[in-house]
Amino acid sequence: MTDTKIPLAGVIGAPVAHSKSPQLQHHWLKTLGLKGYYIPLHVEPENLEQVLRTLPGMGFVGVNITIPHKEAVMQIADLVTDRATLIGAANTIIFRKDGKIQADNTDGYGFLENLKSGAPGWVPQSGPAAVLGAGGAARAVVASLLDAGVPEIMLTNRTRVRAERLASDFGSRVQVYDWVQAGNMLDDAVLTVNTTSLGMIGKSELRVPLDGLRRGTVVTDLVYTPLKTRLLVTAEEQGCVVVDGLGMLLHQAVPGFERWFGQRPVVDSAARAAALR
Repeated sequence: MTDTKIPLAGVIGAPVAHSKSPQLQHHWLKTLGLKGYYIPLHVEPENLEQVLRTLPGMGFVGVNITIPHKEAVMQIADLVTDRATLIGAANTIIFRKDGKIQADNTDGYGFLENLKSGAPGWVPQSGPAAVLGAGGAARAVVASLLDAGVPEIMLTNRTRVRAERLASDFGSRVQVYDWVQAGNMLDDAVLTVNTTSLGMIGKSELRVPLDGLRRGTVVTDLVYTPLKTRLLVTAEEQGCVVVDGLGMLLHQAVPGFERWFGQRPVVDSAARAAALR
């Protein structure tokens, strides 16, 4: 890299103004003393392919992809990693030197790293995990948990057919429960994960009975606005180990940053503070 060619990266979504990624990435660029910029890009679905094909010629080395483009970008990319194919969505794009667009998914990596950091005593093989939700985030979580060695995943979703579709893609270690039985899953779970948007500011609350949570159970929520959702507050009151969702955002950003800018950033308290600014 020379001073005459400063690498650019960004995040593409619609909307995207709320994204915390720019302040996080700029913090890492400054901390590591690297030249580069990371830009939020509001792109409507009908313009996605044209934008992705244009960006490399403007000096972009890659972009993050967020809602609603994570699935659509898979059809545009020239190369798709195995984990993105398994999950069925991509959140990281690399503009390769050979001109090809490569799609990857680092959500599962970010989820596991956040879990390891926030609940270092959790052992994947120690027992079942209860997963609420069956969207793209849930697919990344399920894939990472199975890969880590979790013996069984109890899955529920407000629309059962979507949960069944996910389970059929991942095999017999994933068991589907009706949404009305969600509270019952918690009795046996050593890990509980909310992958839905329920509990987020501006969304409905997660109305699942939580009395089945046991002391020592690890509970994590992918929602990070607010940082402490009702699920996490209640779980903490019942003696559970709670892990907020902000760390997943931080950790999933690491592989892309390293690929784009050439150095691996550190997820620490300063990075968390930067993301929350």
